[in-house]
Parts: sequence; structure tokens; C-alpha cells
Amino acid sequence: MIDALAFWKTAHILSAAVLFGTGIGIAFFCWFGYRAAVRAGDLGALRGTLALTVVADAWLTAPAVLFQAVSGVVLMTLLGLPLLSPWSIAVWLLFGFTGACWLPVVWIQIQQMREANGVTSIAALSARFHRRFRTWFVLGVGAFIAVITIYFLMVAKPISVGGA
Repeated sequence: MIDALAFWKTAHILSAAVLFGTGIGIAFFCWFGYRAAVRAGDLGALRGTLALTVVADAWLTAPAVLFQAVSGVVLMTLLGLPLLSPWSIAVWLLFGFTGACWLPVVWIQIQQMREANGVTSIAALSARFHRRFRTWFVLGVGAFIAVITIYFLMVAKPISVGGA
């Protein structure tokens, strides 16, 4: 039988993989789908890309984010690690920063989907629509760097963990 620590470690790693993979996948398909649809003037492709992006964030990213927070606290408790060590504070700050990037990204995706659904052609999309995609990209890069840093902190624990 699997002990609690092995279960929670495995679940935490798997949800981190879902979170990272979904983030990279959404970024790739939304960015390149947007660019290809705009070049081709294919509003249907753009609408489909945006709709699936919103669905992927709702069904995959959001639950993984919540599970990461819960499983992180459970693991720290099982390992007897203080919730306020320099290491955990760094991780939580990066987690918060990632969320501060991700929430506007989700809002942008929903706004983009709504605008695309309300026009009759790619040419009818507003300049704001295209500016939002650039903002979406910049926020995504910031979140990506923060997540990579969290992975590093999880593996290397280069700062004092306190108790480990």
C-alpha cells in the first residue's frame, strides 16, 4: 500500500506537470492559432482557438492551480516543514506572481473570445483586440519564468527550507 507522503508527492508532481503542460499548450496553440487565423483571415479558426483556450484553462489549469496549493500545504505538513520558511515564502510569492499574471490572461482570453464572436470578419477586430494579445503574451512569459523558478526551488531547495 502507498503511504500518504508518496501519494501526495506523486499527485503534486502530476498536477504540476498538468499545470505546466497545459500552460505551454495553451500558449502555443492560442498564439500560433491567432497568428495563422489572422494571416488567413479565418474567423472560424480564431473563434475555435479562443474557445478551446478558455475551456482548457477552466477544465485543466484552474483545477491544477488549486490542487497545487492544497497539495503543497499537505506535503509541507507531512514533511514537518514550516509554512513560513524563506524557501516556502519564495515559492508562495512566485505562485502568487504566477496567479497575478494568469488571472488577467484568463480575462483577456474571455474578452478576445467575446469580441471574435461579435464580429463578422478578422478585419473587423479592434486594434485593442490585437494589443490584448501582445499583453497576453507578455503576461504569459512572466508566468512561465515564475513557474520554471518554482520548479527549480522545488528540486534544488537552494534557500533554507527550515527543518529539511
